[in-house]
This record gives sequence, C-alpha cells and structure tokens, in this order.
Amino acid sequence: MSSSDAGPHDDLVAIGRVGRPHGIQGAFFVEHASEAPERFEPGASLLLAGRPACVAERKRSGGRLVIRLDVPAERGAPLQMRRSELPPPAPDAHYVFQLRGLRVEEEGGRSLGFVTDVAPGPANDVLELDTGLALPLVEDCVREVDLDGRRILIARGFADPLEA
Repeated sequence: MSSSDAGPHDDLVAIGRVGRPHGIQGAFFVEHASEAPERFEPGASLLLAGRPACVAERKRSGGRLVIRLDVPAERGAPLQMRRSELPPPAPDAHYVFQLRGLRVEEEGGRSLGFVTDVAPGPANDVLELDTGLALPLVEDCVREVDLDGRRILIARGFADPLEA
C-alpha cells in the first residue's frame, strides 16, 4: 500500500483470509495466514472485514490452520488487525506493508521502480517491482532500507544492465 492510497482502512493489516468451510460448526481454513501463530490463539481479538471478532477455536487439518470465530464469517472476507497492535519488527526486519510503495534505486542512482509486493521464495523473499523486476531480499542485494526516505538501495549487478 503506497502512501498515496490514503483511506479509512490504512491502519489495518491483513493477517489472513476466510477460506473454505471446515465442518458444520462455522470453522474455516485460513488462507494466507500470518506467520505469527499467537494471532489465531483462542481468545485472540482480530478484525473480520474491519469488524471486531474473537477466535473461539483453533486447530490444524492436513497441516493447515483452521479457526472458528465468535461471529459468522463469509468466505473470502479479510482477517485483519490494526498496525498499532503489531509488535515492532526485529532489527533489520520489516513488515511487507512497510516496503510496498518504496522507491527502489541501484547504487549510483538508477531508478528501478517501486515495490508492489514481497513474495515468499524457497530460499528468501523477493521484492516485486512495478517494472516487472524481481529482486532477492538478501543482504548482498539490499544495501539499505530507508523507511523515512521511502527508498530501498540495491547493490549493482542484481538488475539488468542499462540498454545501450
């Protein structure tokens, strides 16, 4: 989400999505679940499409997370929490929402585009840019993340060379 996407839900962060039902008691699979398991512990508060809800039950089925809320949940509805309720990230770590919209530059000043998303990869996460470029989110590639300056500095050699 870039800073130009100002709106009433800017303070909400997706932590999952209501997936297909599981059983007949209102439980469902959580799609794109947050990696922080405590967000889905019984008793945990979250927002279901922007409205308060509480996790009533949590289990796993086939290795996938299944929860039941204290309110009915429509398939596809976002599970969210407020940014202010997120714990601070570890040193040198960032939330995906913090990186979306940042300008990406190569050492030397060449503009490479803007971050549209961060995709998980088998070895490391990947910065996806609006220009179609995909850059590994590793120390050798990413030299600096400047949240205040809204910029990510990338080492030379990770982007295609300039065409002559």
